[in-house]
Amino acid sequence: MPLKTGVCSPQKKYEQVIGERDREYNMTFRFNMIQCITVQDIRKKLADALDAYRDILPCDKDALILLKPNLNSNMNALTGNTTDLRILASLVLFLKDEGYTNIVIGDGTNSGFYRNNISVISRLGVDRLAQYYGVKVKDLNRSGDLRKIVLDRGVKAHVAGDVMDAQLLINLPKLKTHFENGMSVCLKNLMGCLVGQENKKKIHDNLPENILRLNNFIKPHLHIVDALVAMEGLGPTKGTPVRMDRILIGTDPYLIDLLSARMTMFDFKKVRTLSLAVKKEIVTKDYFDFVDSLDLSCDSKKFAPPKAGPLAAFIHSPERQKFFLKIRNTPFFSYLASTEWFGKFLFLTNLRQDVFKSEEMLCRELAIDHSICNECGICKALCPLNLDLPGDPEMKERCIKCMYCYSACPLQAVKFTGEMGFFSEQVKQYGKLTAELY
Repeated sequence: MPLKTGVCSPQKKYEQVIGERDREYNMTFRFNMIQCITVQDIRKKLADALDAYRDILPCDKDALILLKPNLNSNMNALTGNTTDLRILASLVLFLKDEGYTNIVIGDGTNSGFYRNNISVISRLGVDRLAQYYGVKVKDLNRSGDLRKIVLDRGVKAHVAGDVMDAQLLINLPKLKTHFENGMSVCLKNLMGCLVGQENKKKIHDNLPENILRLNNFIKPHLHIVDALVAMEGLGPTKGTPVRMDRILIGTDPYLIDLLSARMTMFDFKKVRTLSLAVKKEIVTKDYFDFVDSLDLSCDSKKFAPPKAGPLAAFIHSPERQKFFLKIRNTPFFSYLASTEWFGKFLFLTNLRQDVFKSEEMLCRELAIDHSICNECGICKALCPLNLDLPGDPEMKERCIKCMYCYSACPLQAVKFTGEMGFFSEQVKQYGKLTAELY
């Protein structure tokens, strides 16, 4: 049974490099977009597209290569929250095939999970994926090597040293809306390079200015945007998943963020980082001319904007946010935020988008109920390890428990044995939505 397509028929070709150097522009723009639905598509098309970027690969096969995904939540990629493990696996395989031996997957997840001592890396299966492919994984929140960055008004913060030492730094953001910034793509994703809660909260004193400063300090060599399942509405964590079936690749984060806004029919002026970049003349007329020259009609979908509700909108207004941040950063408020009743209040009013459940998932087994399964191919298409589902005899031994097959099976033919723990919250919020994606 063929899989449903996303925003466009899969017949259109996207493998060409768009705008390698064009005489119409005063700048060099390097950008690819590929259309993918299955893990097999991703592996082949991503490797083909990366051929155009071989000049940025290190000569030293032992060079430190850091892959920086978006791991802002313990909700998996099919909810629109986090970077798809299929992209991570495909990129790791490409780099290993090129002979690279020092590959690290690293991110510093958002402050709430860090504060509650929750390992998002483990809950998403990133550590198990890394172990499966023989690469390393690092929680940047716990980096002991700190590099100082000066933010707005001379405020000093610290970035993980691994980010600065990498001879190849690849930024792997998720395309989604963001109720404070408008959108979160390449520029915003570098917040995960800041070490721990104390450094991350300093960014919010002047969010757009400090994100631009962060991007001036950290210079990824390549950006690969996960727009396979994006997020609209109340992002970056509580929005609605949207299938785009796209991966965006390029070297300029401002260009990719501008293209992402155009693809989602989102006014760039409402993306605070882009609006500020235009005012600072970082994003110039050449950027807009280049984006205008592209036919994105088959790649675009109008996204619902991030509306957070009256109380959250009032508090997060730029005119008032600094005042409320001072309150939020007090010990008393931190204590309140750690209580269950106040946490529920914050979540219900959209002042907090995450639910920090302490219970871990204990998955004893995932198995296919062949009396229900109609062999539609969804589980095979979504498996990061490219297992030959639904009938792979090695499923039990090789499965990394990412829960993609369980989340997306429309017939609920994937049976879970164990204790759901934190994953029950994803089922509660997104179970119906993810089961209808494909």
